[in-house]
Amino acid sequence: MVKSTLSAAVLALLIIGAVADVRSDDRADSPVANWPQWRGPIGTGVAPQADPPLEWSERDGKNIRWKTELPGRGHSTPIVWGDHIFVTAAVPIGPALKPRMSQAPGAHDNLPATHRHKFLVIAIDRADGKIRWQRSVHEALPHDGGGHNTGSLASSSPVTDGERVIASFGSNGLYCLDFDGKLLWQVDLGKMQSLHGHGEGSSPALAGQTLVVNCDHEGESFVVALDTRTGEERWKVKRDEVTSWSTPIVIEHGGRWQAIVNGTRRMRGYDLETGKILWECGGLSSNVVASPVYSDGMVFAGSSYEKRALLAVRLDGSRGDVTDTKQVAWTRNRGAPYVPSPLLYDDALYYLGHYQGVLSRVNAKTGNDQPGAMRLPGLGDIYASPVGAAGRVYVTDREGTTLVLAHSDRMKVLAENRLDDRVNASASLAGRDLFLRGERFLYCLGE
Repeated sequence: MVKSTLSAAVLALLIIGAVADVRSDDRADSPVANWPQWRGPIGTGVAPQADPPLEWSERDGKNIRWKTELPGRGHSTPIVWGDHIFVTAAVPIGPALKPRMSQAPGAHDNLPATHRHKFLVIAIDRADGKIRWQRSVHEALPHDGGGHNTGSLASSSPVTDGERVIASFGSNGLYCLDFDGKLLWQVDLGKMQSLHGHGEGSSPALAGQTLVVNCDHEGESFVVALDTRTGEERWKVKRDEVTSWSTPIVIEHGGRWQAIVNGTRRMRGYDLETGKILWECGGLSSNVVASPVYSDGMVFAGSSYEKRALLAVRLDGSRGDVTDTKQVAWTRNRGAPYVPSPLLYDDALYYLGHYQGVLSRVNAKTGNDQPGAMRLPGLGDIYASPVGAAGRVYVTDREGTTLVLAHSDRMKVLAENRLDDRVNASASLAGRDLFLRGERFLYCLGE
């Protein structure tokens, strides 16, 4: 057991699922004024202080402050801190090689590995979109082919505490850099074999000086906590799990900090100091992708593959295995999320159905329709997770179309916006800007 060095004050500012009073912190260097990690400053997909534009258009340049061409390929969400934006990318280098396909059992719909790649962390100036620096942290031939044909080798989103930026490339390493691009430390967590060779995508979660990384795969799965200053291991716990792509969240409940990780066999809460399992709950499907969300003593998780499953767990009184107990406040078996993670906005839980272009809104406390499901006009396949700010909900499909909906129990469409780029990465919100990462460009959308 490693003695905890967590600062309650730092945690209260930096932890995913931060407490409500942090949401009113209006300092420019406050996490809530930025987008420091996957799913935003409070881990729910909401930016409490942001006021992004309602409309934009690439055709006439309306509300497009800048767009910057990015090298290589990546589906990681941009993270924002002050005047810095960070993204990751994988760039093919060198001569073409004999195509190398994944050797995973049941591999399908995958790309071959045809080149070595360099793995980049890129810093972009928020004011004008110019690339400040790009740092190659690793070079390698992908060990398991090129992943799913809709994926990328840089799908994990980076995370920042305002001093360091930490980027995970899964089997290709975990890297910590300062804001000038200097490499501070790196950690090799080993090679992972994803189900069907479809690639890796779980992002690290940050809480104070502790980083939590989920490594679920077809080998020996585990979750590990590292010291953000040194990369040294605080604890590591084996997981009886198969491949998942879900990102952990870290929350405080009842005076105890815990990391919550989705999985096929169980969703589990781990003591942040020791790694001890506090509670666990079954009921999800295989191929878990969506991250859980938390608010007001309840955790919400969903998945969709061979079955549809959405559940809400009360943390008060949760100890051990709570499957099929009264700790499970409600469940639903229709319209559950697959790739996009849920959005938890005030008392409403929004989630997208499995490749259906259908958005559901339910009451988070009860699971009751509020108003239920709505087919999204004009949208196709959606990989990006919905985000919310200023009483609006933003949903972007893979063709670059974004619907803006009213955050209300009527879910009225307020605007439809198009970019001439394909979009798989989720949006980021900060201040009066919305950042969208396409296949070719990073866009800053703002008035």
